[in-house]
Amino acid sequence: MAVSYSLIYSDTTTIPSNSGALTFNGAANLAGGPVDEFIVRITTANTTNAILADFGNIMTSLRIIANGSTFFDFRSGYSDATNNAASQFGYFLNSMGAGRAVEVPGDTAKEVYFRIPCGRQFPSSVSRLEWTLSYAGTDAAVASGTFQIYARYNSSMTQTTTVSASTSFTHSISEEQVVVRLPQGIPGTVAGIMVQNDTAADEITGIRVVSQSDWSLDPSMFRAFNGDLWNGVVYADDDVSTTAQQYAVECAGGLFLPLFDLSMESDVVLTVNSSAATTRTYTPVIVAPINAGQESRGTQTQAVVTSTSASVLDATTETA
Repeated sequence: MAVSYSLIYSDTTTIPSNSGALTFNGAANLAGGPVDEFIVRITTANTTNAILADFGNIMTSLRIIANGSTFFDFRSGYSDATNNAASQFGYFLNSMGAGRAVEVPGDTAKEVYFRIPCGRQFPSSVSRLEWTLSYAGTDAAVASGTFQIYARYNSSMTQTTTVSASTSFTHSISEEQVVVRLPQGIPGTVAGIMVQNDTAADEITGIRVVSQSDWSLDPSMFRAFNGDLWNGVVYADDDVSTTAQQYAVECAGGLFLPLFDLSMESDVVLTVNSSAATTRTYTPVIVAPINAGQESRGTQTQAVVTSTSASVLDATTETA
């Protein structure tokens, strides 16, 4: 029952810039074994106020492919270095488990950790990881930095996690039905759905998950259930403090809907009442049980049991 960390990739070029939006493609080989998450570590040395709040505000998209199969495909509804609040990317990761997006608060030096859930048993032969990462432009110059990816092997992992491609919907000022498409050929259940607006504003008066409620619930009610209103949104803001994280009761324009492992017998149907004409994306998180293989070299005696479903539930008011 062992946890071990392996650095599989490092460079000094996959970093943001104030010259504008950038997209990077990369790949790395990794050894076989049970990988419960990949850890993306980014550092920068930059001019003051390059990113006003947390680093996730410039994360436009991140797509990760393991041995030809996409298991993480996230696109932010908006990305802006001047957004002085919690980012949609950081909020989404932390909705799948506290501490999945954390940062050392700093003005001219950034250091951020994004823990991407995976839960795959990689074969004993050499495996291949590929990724596409897009940044929005920073608001001031970035002189240098590093980009690293670590694989965390954990023989006590219990679930696979798949963040599938989002469904985009162009809303009018009315109540409309949204069908969130689920991928074919991927077994499991739906732990939750991330709802994102294209600006830092909710512009929603109510959402009904048709399979789970006869009534539309307003965003504040969902935030009461998913843990946001416990000051559950954590982010870095160096203008406030370089020694502590900041707490909020919402991510503006972002809302995580816990679905308590809803079955995948059909696509997820929502009715959404929008107060503005806008475009939203709906990103499902799919989980499935897995039995991880034991590693022969492990001597660790404390199991670190990981489960995206349990982490989503832990943040809600449904805990014991």
